[in-house]
Amino acid sequence: MATLIRKTFSVPPLSCNCSILGDSETKQAVVVDPGGNAERILREVNELGLTVSLILHTHAHFDHFLASGAIQQSTQAPIGLHQDDRQLWDMLEVQCQMFGVPYTPVPSPNAWLVDEESFKVGEFAGTVMHTPGHTPGSLCFYFSQNNLVLSGDTLFRGGIGRTDLWGGDPYAIEESIRERLYTLNENTVVVPGHGRETQIGIERQSNAFITG
Repeated sequence: MATLIRKTFSVPPLSCNCSILGDSETKQAVVVDPGGNAERILREVNELGLTVSLILHTHAHFDHFLASGAIQQSTQAPIGLHQDDRQLWDMLEVQCQMFGVPYTPVPSPNAWLVDEESFKVGEFAGTVMHTPGHTPGSLCFYFSQNNLVLSGDTLFRGGIGRTDLWGGDPYAIEESIRERLYTLNENTVVVPGHGRETQIGIERQSNAFITG
């Protein structure tokens, strides 16, 4: 029986959590938020015996994209993002300059993702959840059959994403968390964009910023 392979690890420059998800039978995989160190990400993919068919982004901040160009060049996989973060994507070089990080050119996304859209990791189905607030186009990726959600910078262990950056909206992020993420099964594992994993039930009960 096929299993969903997952390997999550932090990448530079700001310790973004990059996740590789793959089907143990078909060996198809997606890479989520390749923030940097393309060499390591591709090495991890190869060591898992997987083939990347899609590169997904929870949002278009520079620390979640820096390795995307190199990975697409190596794999020819499309890059997925929500249209509402298009302006942020077009400002990637400016973002890097603001933080003093070398800019690595990345081609434009060619898979514009929409809310409730399904995508496949081999035989496993994921769902796109539009959860604006941290950025206008922030996304989460939910695997209902696996009790797993990749929450990007929307929901953290004991915290939430910043809303004081361009396009941030504190009211929108609260609605996204309460109305979308907190409605998931309490046992759902949350893989945030930074930091340690948690569960929906834990955050509903104890997140000091937004409780259930």
